[in-house]
Amino acid sequence: MKEETHEICGRILGAAIVVLILSTGIGLCEDDVAKNPACKYCGMDRKTFAHSRMLVTYEDGSSMGTCSLHCTAVELALNIDKTPKSIEVGDFNTKTLIDAEKASWVIGGSKTGVMTKRAKWAFESKADAEAFIKENGGKPASFDEAIKASYEDMYVDTKMIREKRKMMKKMNAPAEHKH
Repeated sequence: MKEETHEICGRILGAAIVVLILSTGIGLCEDDVAKNPACKYCGMDRKTFAHSRMLVTYEDGSSMGTCSLHCTAVELALNIDKTPKSIEVGDFNTKTLIDAEKASWVIGGSKTGVMTKRAKWAFESKADAEAFIKENGGKPASFDEAIKASYEDMYVDTKMIREKRKMMKKMNAPAEHKH
């Protein structure tokens, strides 16, 4: 009887430990959009742009969520002394976060990019990237090529964003202020 009691107590304790580990693990896997609902750099809603959003996690444990590769390039440039532990990106089709460095990227094509004139999209599978290219154009790329293209496009993209925001301000201004 004593052995059965010890065995039952051991099983209950083991189950309690598993429940405790799982419940604390859920807190560690917080939804990145809930934690960073808007992009720090442009204010865009990351849920709306789940297909292009990114999450950079640094070695010091801090992280930053952005809406796009453009804003991630800004983040990485401004935090040059922080080492990224991981860089994740939303898969264009599934909108789930995937490893940006292992993703199959597509640069260009007919789909309008997020915060950029020259679109940069990530896909978990090479087959999905190839299907996208077949339908929308663009060229296959690695993460290094995509982020390099983002830095190359930075001036033109920033100028485009300023012009769009200027136009939006004009359109939203009261009638007496429009010229």
